[in-house]
Amino acid sequence: MLYLTKDLFPVFVPLGVIGFYRYLWFLIKLLAYIFYRPMMPKDNPTYRPEYDVTIIVPTIDAGEEFKEAAHSWLANNPKEIIIITETKMKDALQELANSVDPSRIRVLTVPKANKRLQMVEGIRNTTSEIIVFADDDAIWTPTCLEYILACFEDPNMGGVGTSQTVKSVGRYQTVWEVLAGFRLTIRNIEIAASTHIDGGVCCLSGRTAAYRTCILQDPQFQYEFTHDFWLGKYPLNSGDDKFLTRWMVYHGWNTYVQICKEAELLSTFKNNWRFVKQVLRWTRNTWRSDFRSLFTERRIWSRHPFVAFTMVDKIFNPITLLSGPISVLVMACQGKFHLPIWDIVISYVVWLMMTRIIKLLPHLFKRPQDIIWVPAFLIFGYYFAIMKIYALFTLHEVGWGTRAGIDQTPAEAAQEKLKLEQQRQDQEKVAMQDRDEATHAALSAAAAAATATAFEQRQEHMRPRVGADSGVGRPDSSGSADLIRQFTQQQQQQRLQIPMAQQQTATISSSRTLEEQEDENDANVYAYNHDDELAQYFAQADALVASRDAGLRLYGEYHVDAPAIDEYGRAGAPGRGTV
Repeated sequence: MLYLTKDLFPVFVPLGVIGFYRYLWFLIKLLAYIFYRPMMPKDNPTYRPEYDVTIIVPTIDAGEEFKEAAHSWLANNPKEIIIITETKMKDALQELANSVDPSRIRVLTVPKANKRLQMVEGIRNTTSEIIVFADDDAIWTPTCLEYILACFEDPNMGGVGTSQTVKSVGRYQTVWEVLAGFRLTIRNIEIAASTHIDGGVCCLSGRTAAYRTCILQDPQFQYEFTHDFWLGKYPLNSGDDKFLTRWMVYHGWNTYVQICKEAELLSTFKNNWRFVKQVLRWTRNTWRSDFRSLFTERRIWSRHPFVAFTMVDKIFNPITLLSGPISVLVMACQGKFHLPIWDIVISYVVWLMMTRIIKLLPHLFKRPQDIIWVPAFLIFGYYFAIMKIYALFTLHEVGWGTRAGIDQTPAEAAQEKLKLEQQRQDQEKVAMQDRDEATHAALSAAAAAATATAFEQRQEHMRPRVGADSGVGRPDSSGSADLIRQFTQQQQQQRLQIPMAQQQTATISSSRTLEEQEDENDANVYAYNHDDELAQYFAQADALVASRDAGLRLYGEYHVDAPAIDEYGRAGAPGRGTV
């Protein structure tokens, strides 16, 4: 390459610096991958699959591969498997479940296919400590759950992922499946490196990932998970694994990935050109999630700086990847090299092939026959760089892309958002009406109590004073029914009577001792509290006030101090009273 670039060496210096950075960055990740070690299970573990694990599988079109996957899950001895599908597919999925193990597999439904709604339905029906989400074609090793649960010995562990490899759909892997295998090998290296360096990970893959149930049963999580919009108007159905990973990071939970044979799963990929549509969907999800992590939530910078830098590197990766070949082709076409153009092109392609083989060595050690597809991987890499740029400018496209029946049209998305907004407004209106009625009732009760007190004091002051030593007790007060009737009759005269009564009270009080006034007040309170009908009246007022408080709590405007889910989503922590 130095021979090729000697004519325009200064021009190639920036490209050389970029190349040096790219391979230095890869070397750092490769070394971290080599030194990475998985967490080993304990002899006496805290969590056991048969008691503490529920497997949730959202699906709409599970086929025969589901049986093989389900048998592999049952080999790990979970407490239960919950399949969630749309209503019209229940019979077909129930038949599949019955053919495997009807005693440990339940089939639940949602009205319309939506992966996030299906996942939440499974979460709400879970009673175990750990939830494991799995794709309907994810095939586990018999020790997969054992190694997943080993990570949860850390009480701050929120989510755990696994390593992956490709299972061919047919007898032999197609070029598309080999490309998927190459990508998975590089991904396993990257997530093992980030886990080893700072404990973070860009994404806990939704093909199989485990979480603490208490985190996912938090109502706030479920609401935000099912009301996730890009730019406030495009509902996100895919990208659930990205959302879950960001939630763990933002709320202070640890994450870990088990990269080892004992926790490796087999998964099928599209074995035709539709694999490109899968990659396009994943790329859009990555753009959206990384932008939120880096620039909106920003917690990733302090908790996992290596992962944050990896995200930034991915943003500029298409530019750095395309800069080399574009520069070489442009200068070759302009005739600025002393060699023929075909010599330059062939030499440059050979150089690129050698560098790609180095990056794929971990994969080629396991499957040396895939070396014939390295040129296809080289071409796909440059196509993928162009695809990333295209995906960046089409982030408003939120469709699934590879499955029919689960994508929303823009009109459906707008209608759903309008419906949600109308429901929110209706709830706020009802809450405001309840508050107004409760406040009015409380004020009415307080006014009635004040009026009753003033009336009774006036009546008492106008009676002849009986000596304390005469042996004659305080006469009984009027019944509450008479009091309330007289309140109504005298409301118009109240303003005139109160000043007169106050004047009389002042005159009478001046002739009494302080001790006599306190005795009389105690007696008034005693008689007042023993008036049955009036006590019932005040009890009703108290009930209205209590209903007011309940309404405020219902709509999230008042939270009492009580055991609740804390700010990190952990169950059992004391709540904080806020208004």
